[in-house]
This record gives sequence, structure tokens and C-alpha cells, in this order.
Amino acid sequence: MEPGPGRLPELEATRPHMEPKASCPAAARLVERKFHVLVGVTGSVAALKLPLLVSKLLDIPGPHGMGQPHWEEPWKPQSTCSCEGPHAFHLQLEVAVVTTERAKHFYNPQDIPVSLYSDADEWEMWKCRTDPVLHIDLRRWADLLLVAPLDANTLGKVASGICDNLLTCVIRAWDRSKPLLFCPAMNTAMWEHPVTAQQVDQLKAFGYVEIPCVAKKLVCGDKGLGAMAEVGTIVDKVKEVLFQHSGFQQS
Repeated sequence: MEPGPGRLPELEATRPHMEPKASCPAAARLVERKFHVLVGVTGSVAALKLPLLVSKLLDIPGPHGMGQPHWEEPWKPQSTCSCEGPHAFHLQLEVAVVTTERAKHFYNPQDIPVSLYSDADEWEMWKCRTDPVLHIDLRRWADLLLVAPLDANTLGKVASGICDNLLTCVIRAWDRSKPLLFCPAMNTAMWEHPVTAQQVDQLKAFGYVEIPCVAKKLVCGDKGLGAMAEVGTIVDKVKEVLFQHSGFQQS
């Protein structure tokens, strides 16, 4: 784990970029793309799955099929391969985590093998006017924001534009040309409250992508909708979205 102040992973406003290998054999060309994924975790019991989720995200890098490159703004590559023919797509991923204070109750920070940021870091990193503002630097660094789990309280905050902690400040400042995925997680009774559907619809109206909750026996013993999507489902969706935003089009 690389926690705390001053440990931001590459404080640069970046877009995913393509780095073709020098050699370009006729059979297949390797197109490499690097993405920064920021995971937001909130105070649902599903935060127990954070170590597994991060581990599975870190397993994503590697070759991902064959296809033809197709570049569109704002994801235009810095360079392109002029050769024709199929390309193999190789994904490189860097992950960081932003946690709410309540989410810390459900996991051990020592089990998180990437940079982990919380509210205290926002204030400890800023001492004078020339110092960086953490939520803005994280917003610039990340190419994709995944909020998993998104609890009922934070769902309400985001839908209303409230930004009273590091994570909600990142979300409020988020560049909506970049993907934001959210995974609701709450008790069935909370999920079925009429305001929940309104708030989820509001997030979708912002352009955010829902990874729907599922029905199962919850930790509290109730059975019904409200459980966070399975980690495998979440990771598959992240891969799908990254592929879409890679400028790489399957043939």
C-alpha cells in the first residue's frame, strides 16, 4: 500500500495513450494503451470486497483480442501505426483508491496494494495557495472513475450535488467526457424507496453508467434487491468501457 499525503500517482492531466511497438509484423501489431482507474469506495458493507476488486482490476492488463484501431476525439492517440491489418490490443492499468471515512470500517487498508486517499489527505497536502488540491489532481489523473460500492447516503449526495468529502468533491469536479461507473449497494428497503430510483436516474442523466445491484440474501439477513453487483461483473464492465474508450474497434 502507498497511502497518504504526497503519494499521488503521477500528478499529470493525462489521456490514455497508444504506444505501438517499434517492429510491426504483418501478422499482428501490438497496440498498447495505458489507463488510470480511480476507485471510490463508500460506507456499505459491500466495501468488504474492495481488496478483491482492486486485485481483479490489477489483473486486467494484458492482450485483449484482435481488431482494427479506430481513433475519435477526445481519445485520439499521440501516435499511430501506419501498417494495415489486424492489431492486438494490450491494456496497461494503474489503479488508485479514494475512500470515505465510514468505508474504512469494512476493510483493512494494509490489504489495499495501491495508493489510498481519504479526507485527511485533502487537508494535509494543502498548506498554502501554491499547493496542489487533491480532489482536482485526482480528477485530472484518472481516466475512469468507478464508485463501488455506492451507498444510499452518497447516492443522495451525488444526485444533489453535495460535495462534503474527498470522494464527492472528485465526483462533483469530474470531467463528464470521461466515464464514471457506479455500483449501488444498500438494504432492499432502502433500494425500494421511491427516492432511490429518482436519484439513480439523475446520475444516469449526468452521463454516469450504472452497474445494477442484484438480488440475494444480504448481510443483514434480508433477501431481495440491493446487493452490489458481483466483482466479476464489475470488472467485465470496466474492461468493456475501457475498450470502448481506447479508440480500438473490434473487426
